[in-house]
Amino acid sequence: MSLRLRLTLLNATLMGGILLVFGAAQVVFANLLLIMQADNTLARAAEDVIAAMQVSSTGEVDVMNLQQDFTTNTSLQIWGRDGTLQAASANVRLLDTPLDPNGLRTDRPVYHITIVRGVYLRVLNVPLVVGNRIVGVLQVATHLALLDTTQNDLIPILLISVLLAMLLAGIGSSLVLGRALSPLAAIHETVDQINRADDLSRRIPYQAQSNDEIGELVQSFNQTLERLEVLFTSQQRLLTDVSHELRTPLTVIKGNVDLMRRMKEIDPESLASMYEEVGRLTRLVGGLLLLAQAESGELALNMGRVEMDALLMEVFQEMRVLAGNRVFLHIKEIDQLEIQADRDRIKQVLLNLVGNAIQYTPQGGEVLLSLAKVGNQARIIVRDTGPGIPAEDLPHICERFYRAEKSRTRSKSGGFGLGLSIAQWIVENHKGWIEVESKEGEGTTFTIWLPLFGQGERPKTSE
Repeated sequence: MSLRLRLTLLNATLMGGILLVFGAAQVVFANLLLIMQADNTLARAAEDVIAAMQVSSTGEVDVMNLQQDFTTNTSLQIWGRDGTLQAASANVRLLDTPLDPNGLRTDRPVYHITIVRGVYLRVLNVPLVVGNRIVGVLQVATHLALLDTTQNDLIPILLISVLLAMLLAGIGSSLVLGRALSPLAAIHETVDQINRADDLSRRIPYQAQSNDEIGELVQSFNQTLERLEVLFTSQQRLLTDVSHELRTPLTVIKGNVDLMRRMKEIDPESLASMYEEVGRLTRLVGGLLLLAQAESGELALNMGRVEMDALLMEVFQEMRVLAGNRVFLHIKEIDQLEIQADRDRIKQVLLNLVGNAIQYTPQGGEVLLSLAKVGNQARIIVRDTGPGIPAEDLPHICERFYRAEKSRTRSKSGGFGLGLSIAQWIVENHKGWIEVESKEGEGTTFTIWLPLFGQGERPKTSE
């Protein structure tokens, strides 16, 4: 069953239920009104009878003067205390049973509805009191034929009205819902086209107001498609880059193996080349595994209190060996700071950034390190005097396998473009962030911001 049909049936049923409740209330109200009118008529008749009747010394009641005034709709009986009929109106004179048997023993005026010979009657029972004793009971009754007629007429009219209202509500709801749900048909058609063509670049058009529920749905769905397109493109690029990165070392290994097979002897240079390429493959697989664990939440951080000045000096001592006499590595300033961090992961970030700076800085260049407290943040700066990074490449340098080939050429000892992706994940999961500034021909500056120990808030502005 379609959504349109379900909503149509729901609206029609709801409309019918509301009308049925209100119609039933009207019938009940009409019945109460008619009964109230009958009770008023009976009360006036009883007052007239009591005012005009005479009671003899023996307890007999005389109402002959009123009998001719009663119509066929109003009846009168007076019963003695001993249960004998003492008087009756002309229209019930032949009736020898009480109009209301349950009212003969009443000691106060009460109204009852009874059925006498198939006729509905509303009966008022009034005890007749002489002095301090009850000498009889006056029963005044009127026909409820009008009440029966009202019920017999109103109930069919009510049911017919409810059915007609449900039919009209169903037709109207179907037309309105058909127009209101038409964008869903467009969504369905667009999704089918996307599935058939595998084209995630398509978007769902929506011409009506974008702030209604369907507009918000379309907007959310388009945002989902956009994210899927980005993820799909990223996955395709990842597969292409991984394939490209794997092809080179595998080709070298295969070539060296073929060479040694033809020579039928072990070549030390070929073995060294194969060993180096195996190392490159190991680093590539290790980097990809690390990123996969990070994104899946399986990479746990061993958080603790870390002295950043001691850690930076440790990195400085290790990187001086890599820099050698080719690049001048020095520390400009260093403060005694403590942060809450995983020491090994933060060291991995620093080694990666300093290693990149040394690798891409030409001979005679300079790499500068700095550690300072700025507000409630620790600021670590790694600045080089290398060729710099083009402005169009800066937004992408933390993407997997991305390398600005114009400024940083690939070499056999170069990385795979995974280091900055890993570094960014580590810093962000320490509630910090990385900033990059670069000008071609002047060098590149990486700035790492990490909250100090006991400080977790990121400042609104930074240097």
